[in-house]
Amino acid sequence: MKYIIVGGVAGGATAAARIRRLTEDAEIVLFEKGEHISYANCGLPYYIGGVIEDRDRLFVQTPEAFGKRFNIDVRILSEVIAIDAEAKQVTVHTADGKEYVESYDKLLLSPGASPVVPPLEGIDSKGIFTLRNVSDTDRIKAYMAEHKVKRAVIVGGGFIGLEMAENLKHAGAQVAVVEMANQVMAPIDFSMAALVHEHLQQQDVRLCLEQAVEGFSREGHELTVHFKSGVSLKADMVLLSIGVRAETRLAQTAGLKIGEMRGICVDEYL
Repeated sequence: MKYIIVGGVAGGATAAARIRRLTEDAEIVLFEKGEHISYANCGLPYYIGGVIEDRDRLFVQTPEAFGKRFNIDVRILSEVIAIDAEAKQVTVHTADGKEYVESYDKLLLSPGASPVVPPLEGIDSKGIFTLRNVSDTDRIKAYMAEHKVKRAVIVGGGFIGLEMAENLKHAGAQVAVVEMANQVMAPIDFSMAALVHEHLQQQDVRLCLEQAVEGFSREGHELTVHFKSGVSLKADMVLLSIGVRAETRLAQTAGLKIGEMRGICVDEYL
């Protein structure tokens, strides 16, 4: 039995290891379009903030060590760009621009998600970032080192946004969190979120609730975040943390069913 797994971070790497534990005989090929697998997503903000000093601590496994430990063919910098479900084949695009076809008996999709980047004016300005993977982390870290960020605006009051608020504050920046809703951490009740609001204010983090961002502008090294209310904030760096969208392009191209929440449709066993 030959398994191909698309995506090598949390879901894909975990599935690959589990399949190997269930059988010694299977051939397992793990494709990851980035250069890292099985890294600690939750640790990324803490590396940016300097709480985690050693970058290597972000990595649970290297591709080489993971492949050797579980006898898995790990292929990084390899993006699966097409699926032929009838022929049971995938087309793979490599970092050097080549393409090839790989066959499978069973295919597992774990492509993850991508950050939401709304088409706002000035959204492509230098100094505006999203945080999803190690490459994003390295870009933010390098920018902070080069530009000495003293003021940071975080758009979005979810988990990553608040972790970044904590860590940018730890790194010495003045931090403002902008949230369109009337509370941060939308999944919890307002009464619980109120405790988070109080804590943020105690830590001297500016909280801008019920404010919608209209656009961005940049003059020299300074960014301006413009709200629909007419208010604006000055910043040296902006982090967008307004949610993610499931990566479904590969599945859609292959004609797979997309679920009501716009993710890949699965059964009760995923």
